[in-house]
Amino acid sequence: MAVQVEFLFDFGSPNAYLAEKALPGIEQRTGVKIDYVPILLGGIYKATNNRSPFETLRGIKNKPEYNALETRRFIQRHGITSYQPNPHFPVNTLNLMRCAVAAQFADMFEPYFRAAYHHMWEEPKKMDDPEVFRAAMISSGIDPDLLLARAQHADVKERLMALTQRAVDRGAFGSPTFFVGDEMFFGKDQLRDVEDAIIAHRAS
Repeated sequence: MAVQVEFLFDFGSPNAYLAEKALPGIEQRTGVKIDYVPILLGGIYKATNNRSPFETLRGIKNKPEYNALETRRFIQRHGITSYQPNPHFPVNTLNLMRCAVAAQFADMFEPYFRAAYHHMWEEPKKMDDPEVFRAAMISSGIDPDLLLARAQHADVKERLMALTQRAVDRGAFGSPTFFVGDEMFFGKDQLRDVEDAIIAHRAS
C-alpha cells in the first residue's frame, strides 16, 4: 500500500543533517520517496514551550558526554564522513528556511538543499550572516539574490508558517521529525523504526 513519508527539517539542527544522510538508503531499500518538508524549528520550540538540546543539556553532569557518544555511534553506523560541528552554532535559520520554501517554488530545491547543508555542517559557516550566505551560495552555483528576493514574498512566508503550524498540530516538538502516514517518529535514532513502519505499510 502506498504511504506518504515525510522528513521535517530545519538546517539549524545537526541531528536533522545526520538523519538525512541515512534517508537515501531507506528510500533505496523500501522503494519509497521521502518528502522533505521545511519547518522553522524556532517556531516549533515557541509553540510547544520546548528548548534545544544546546540549552537543555547545559550544566547536566554526564548527559552531554553520553549524547556525544550516541552521535559518534550514529555517525559510525551510517558511515558519515562529511559532518563537521558548526563553531557558530546556534544559527538563526529564518532566512535559510524561507529560502528553502522559495527554492521549492522555484523548482531548485535539491541544489539549494545540498548547498545549505554543505555550508552549515560540512564546511561550516555563520549562515545567518547575509554576506556569508551570499558568498556561500555563489560558491555553490546558486543565485542568492533570486532566492532572497523570492523568500520575501508573502506566499513563501505564509507557507513556512503553515508547515510549521501543521507540524505542531500533528504532534511535532522538534527536528528531525518523521511521519509515516499519520504515525510520528522523533529523532535520528528512530530511523530503524521509520523503516520498519514503511515496510509494514507496504506489506498491508
